[in-house]
Amino acid sequence: MPEFPPTKQDAPLKLGYLVPQFPGQTHIFFWRELADLARLGVEATLFSTRPPPTGLISHDWSKEAMARTTYLGEIAPLPAVAGLLRAPWGDILGEGGGKAFLRDALICLPAARRLMAECRARGIGHVHAHSCGRAALICALARRMGGPNYSLTLHGPMSDYGPGQGFKWRHASFATIITRKLLAEAEAVLGPDLPRDVMIQPMGVDTQDFKRSAPYIPPKPGAPLRLFACGRLNVVKGHQDVLSALRVLLDRGIDVQLDIAGEDDAGGAGYHQALQAHLDGLGLGRNARLLGAISAAEVRRHLLAADVFVLASWHEPLGVAYMEAMACGVPTLGTDAGGVRELITHGKDGMLVPPKEPEMLADAIAALAGDPALCAALSEAGRRRVVDHFRSSLGAETLIKGARRAITSDR
Repeated sequence: MPEFPPTKQDAPLKLGYLVPQFPGQTHIFFWRELADLARLGVEATLFSTRPPPTGLISHDWSKEAMARTTYLGEIAPLPAVAGLLRAPWGDILGEGGGKAFLRDALICLPAARRLMAECRARGIGHVHAHSCGRAALICALARRMGGPNYSLTLHGPMSDYGPGQGFKWRHASFATIITRKLLAEAEAVLGPDLPRDVMIQPMGVDTQDFKRSAPYIPPKPGAPLRLFACGRLNVVKGHQDVLSALRVLLDRGIDVQLDIAGEDDAGGAGYHQALQAHLDGLGLGRNARLLGAISAAEVRRHLLAADVFVLASWHEPLGVAYMEAMACGVPTLGTDAGGVRELITHGKDGMLVPPKEPEMLADAIAALAGDPALCAALSEAGRRRVVDHFRSSLGAETLIKGARRAITSDR
């Protein structure tokens, strides 16, 4: 039996909330969910592995978030001797994954012991890891050493989250998975290690924050078209394909302006430079800008000023950026990649094209530029789709129900 004391049934729910490198440039969803948890009466304590690189701290709420976050420690080469002695070595060595999993376990043991101590001191009975990487491993190790029960969320392909997935999932009380496509993958990979309590729960947006104060006005045929894209600067986000499509449109005589918000994982020292070189090589200096990491308020301002939102990801588990655009009533153009079709139905509440196809992307943008009625219809239907199915409050409600079930079963 775990030595961590369970929470009383009638006590306010105290929930640990663990997000790696919080608050990063794409972490607005977690901040919204935390606000919803507070509104629903949950005492949520923020945990993270370590702060993000300075260049990725961009939100107007970042300082507040960092002040609220308990960082479980920088990566250490070896844990303390006490941690080594109490580690569940039978489980670790029997898991497989070779040296990579053993290294991850050694790195995470000090953070797991810190998490146990913090939860015990604060009376936290459940921790949710919004990751299946090392954050989930920290929770699993803590649980196996007598710490609180935990849950985890799968946000993308399991191959993105490192070794030891069986260990991370086997000991979880429940799990949430953001799409049906990812659930099928988890079932195939994990088999009996998948918790019995698994829920499909997409990420969501604050539809009261992301909305229009005035109706969307479609672009007039022949008028300059204002495009906006938002996503971290990485080759898989397809920003280079949007730039190539922009060149095609300009060569066809269609006047287009594009702003791309987001930064690379190196704070501007990585893929940003390659993307800027691509922009310059296409001669787009007057028609396209890389804005870098910008605040959520700035993202919303750019969305409300845009005629069309476009994101050409090569792979996208679901896409909060699409949701924000749709919630703002901006006609949204994406790629039929990953789980995006679980959010966007082509021609009904958005448009989809194959990934890695700049010519087809240009055709779709041109079609929107020349069809005000289609833009207006997509604006209305996209907003309705997100309000009905992708509100951030739905995720908070799911976590609360799952955590209460987990704490009750621990008695």
